[in-house]
Amino acid sequence: MGLVSRGDTAAFEELMERHQTLVIGTVARMLGSNSEVEDISQQVFVRVWKSAGRYVPRAKFTTWLLKITRNLVFNELRRSKRHAHVPMQPDSGTEEIPLKDETAPTPDALLLETELQQAIEQAIAALPESQRMAVVLRRYHDLSYEQIAEVLDLSVPAIKSLLFRARTELRERLGNYLKG
Repeated sequence: MGLVSRGDTAAFEELMERHQTLVIGTVARMLGSNSEVEDISQQVFVRVWKSAGRYVPRAKFTTWLLKITRNLVFNELRRSKRHAHVPMQPDSGTEEIPLKDETAPTPDALLLETELQQAIEQAIAALPESQRMAVVLRRYHDLSYEQIAEVLDLSVPAIKSLLFRARTELRERLGNYLKG
């Protein structure tokens, strides 16, 4: 970040390449299949570039990066609640069926796995935004409670409570799948 703050574009490109998966993954998990994922991810790095001169390495860089990501995602979530989203093409509810692969699980198992994954994604998407962000950072990016606390500007006990409530809600929503 020191090089980036001095205007080194090569260092900025390296920084982007190193952290784009984290940012895009977090934004995509928070916004779902929203077409804004790429735009929001780009905005994160624009903010990094513009704020590079003010960056003070108090915590890990990824924590600072995820705070920027969090702010932009929460803004987008609020904006999308105000403006109804109407798909340009109606969802036919059908998915392409892949060609048979002998190493792949049986169609029944694949269908159940797909259904479970969709149910998990829907259950996570239904969580309040702070709970969802905490779950995404813990589950998909393996951040510690301390790192999540820094990103969300909360205490570690508050993060533990937030994750407990989120997990309880997920267990309740996915109860039918957990019984089998």
